[in-house]
Amino acid sequence: MGAWLRKKAVDEENPDDVPTGQISAALIAEADGVTSPSEGTTEVEAASKPDVESTTTGPADLEQALADRQALIQMCLYALDRARSGGVVERLEHGLAAIGVRALRPDGERFDPAVHEAGGAVATEDPALEGLVAETEVVGFADHDRVLRAPIVIVYAKKAQ
Repeated sequence: MGAWLRKKAVDEENPDDVPTGQISAALIAEADGVTSPSEGTTEVEAASKPDVESTTTGPADLEQALADRQALIQMCLYALDRARSGGVVERLEHGLAAIGVRALRPDGERFDPAVHEAGGAVATEDPALEGLVAETEVVGFADHDRVLRAPIVIVYAKKAQ
C-alpha cells in the first residue's frame, strides 16, 4: 500500500516514506543508475548538446507522432467535456492552445451553418441581433485551420408576432 494511503502517523513509519510532491536529485540519479546526482546532471547536459542526433528515422515515425498527437488531442477534448473545475478546463485549453488547438466561442458573431451548429434559438425584437450567436452551448475546437469540432450555439431569431 502506498504511503499516501496509510493512516498511521509519520512517526510510526519511515519519515522518508511520506509523499512531498517532490523527487530528490539522489532518487532520480539512483533510478537512472547514476551513483551521484552531479553525474546525472552531466548526462542531461550532454544529451542536450546540438551534436546529438535525433531518434526519428523517417516518414513512418512522423506519421506515428502525428497519430499520437491526434489521439492526445482527442483525449484532452474528452477530459475537457467532463471536467467539473473551471481551473482544469482553463489549464487544458491553455495547453491545447500552446500546440495550435484553439477553442471556438463565436458569441456575437454572425451564425454560419458551415462552421457553427445551431443548438437552439432565443427570440429578439432587435433586428440588429437577428442571426447573431447569442451564446455558445458547447465549445468547438480547431487544430490550426482544421475544425475538430464545430461549436454548438444558440442563435438570436426574430420574435414571432
